[in-house]
Amino acid sequence: MTVTAPPPRTLPSLLMLTLAMAIGFTMMASFGTVQEGAKVELGLSDAMLGVIQGVSAALALVVFSIPVGILVDRFRRTHVLVALALVWTVGTAMTAVANGPTMLFVARVLTATGTTGALTAALSITADLCAPERRGRAMLLVNIGKMAGLAAAFGVGGWLFGRIAAGGLPIMGGMAPWRGTHAVLAIVGLILILPLFLLREPARHEVAATTHAPFRVLATELWARRVFLAPLFIGQVAVVMADNAALVWAAPVLARHYGLHPGDFAGWMGALVFGCGLAGTLLGGFAADWGQKSGMRGGLLLGAVVAAVIGVPAALFPISPTVTWFAVAFGALSLCGAITGLITSVALTVLIPNELRGLCIGAFIAFAGLIGFGIAPLLVTGISSVLGGESHLGPALAIVGVGTGMLAVLGFVLAMRSAPVSATTDLSDSS
Repeated sequence: MTVTAPPPRTLPSLLMLTLAMAIGFTMMASFGTVQEGAKVELGLSDAMLGVIQGVSAALALVVFSIPVGILVDRFRRTHVLVALALVWTVGTAMTAVANGPTMLFVARVLTATGTTGALTAALSITADLCAPERRGRAMLLVNIGKMAGLAAAFGVGGWLFGRIAAGGLPIMGGMAPWRGTHAVLAIVGLILILPLFLLREPARHEVAATTHAPFRVLATELWARRVFLAPLFIGQVAVVMADNAALVWAAPVLARHYGLHPGDFAGWMGALVFGCGLAGTLLGGFAADWGQKSGMRGGLLLGAVVAAVIGVPAALFPISPTVTWFAVAFGALSLCGAITGLITSVALTVLIPNELRGLCIGAFIAFAGLIGFGIAPLLVTGISSVLGGESHLGPALAIVGVGTGMLAVLGFVLAMRSAPVSATTDLSDSS
């Protein structure tokens, strides 16, 4: 089989989208790496950190993801993307100067709104830059940007924290390390989003109705695809629950249960998140394209089923006997999450009409935000309280990861069995 790269004329646009995702997800995940510093300075409990990290993102996603998706479907997506990049920049800057939990909460809401909304726009733009049979590989770059951002949140965020704590960046003027980290990120991020102003809007393809169809028409189209979309939602949201709980609580587990400081694990955790995310994105992209060519009903989702199965034992990373086994299992979970995320994105752009893509992606992000960000981190703290308190954070995280992993397997299997033939084919022809 010959693997073709995206056409050269689309590559600059894809690279700009990749850069945007890298910046956005660095801003969104950076607080998790340095949150112990904020906890001490502001006198926050684990429950409050769960609200700031989880509920803030959930609120942003539930309230804004679907409206952003509708904007993406109906208006110039490049303008929407630039506006959202400015939103995440403002949120990061507010994090640096937050004077209490309320302002910190609002700052994280803005950061999450900008980043996840921009992902919706980026995926929609990417889908129209390449033909369906190359879409999995085209989305590799955008998802690599996302993985790079998550890795940079650990690597760059932890490095900045260490340098500022050691007095290596006097320009920060005596700011607390966690504050200085976000101040630097906001300034650098604002400069790096400038290339987005050069991004051109691509023509829309695979439109079943019209991009300005009445909402009742869109609702009818969505309802006709409920047997496919509902289990796909369940599968990917369950993966997001496991992944987000892991990202939020991995650093505290390393600090409390293994005696490490951010400077001790920032480098290897950043490399692990990026490396496994990159590998998972590559595997997911090729698996999606191969699945489309297999002729099997729902073959596009086969890789997601396999990855979800592997992710169940990998979710036991917080109770690993050593840091090495922690890293191996955490890396496997990151790998599997990247695979399912890429395949789900491809499934939405290949099997859903263009006029519904932004709405569907926005709805996915909203549900994932409500449950994955809003419930999963708090579920971990709730279970740890039942087990005996904050010292049981690791076992609680493992319980949440394994449970959501099994739910993901079930969702992807059901979605695969009910997948439509194509984006514009009548659903009755797929049965």
